[in-house]
Amino acid sequence: MKRVHGIRGAITVENNEREEILQATKELLKEIMERNNLDVEDIISAIFTVTKDLDAVFPAVGAREIGWDRVPMLSLNEIPVPGSLPRCIRVLLHVESSLERDEIQPVYLREAVNLRPDLFN
Repeated sequence: MKRVHGIRGAITVENNEREEILQATKELLKEIMERNNLDVEDIISAIFTVTKDLDAVFPAVGAREIGWDRVPMLSLNEIPVPGSLPRCIRVLLHVESSLERDEIQPVYLREAVNLRPDLFN
């Protein structure tokens, strides 16, 4: 039986450049899909956030480029909190999956692993 789950993920980029943001977004989404055994048909919606220092392109463009044409998506700026991780793309996916909640794997890549040290220690 499929259930609705939320899956979090994040990745960083070195530069505020269109291609770098698109490639990082694609890498993050593909890794989330692979680790959680998902197909694009399982994705209900995606909410992306980017830090204020990233404005070259919407991350949702990267998702469209890998075939997420029918997935509702939203891109937002994060709150500029002092000391927050720079050049970071985050995503919250709503998915249908037969996995149990404790089997869902969030994905944090590059410097974003520092956002969830509890997952990596």
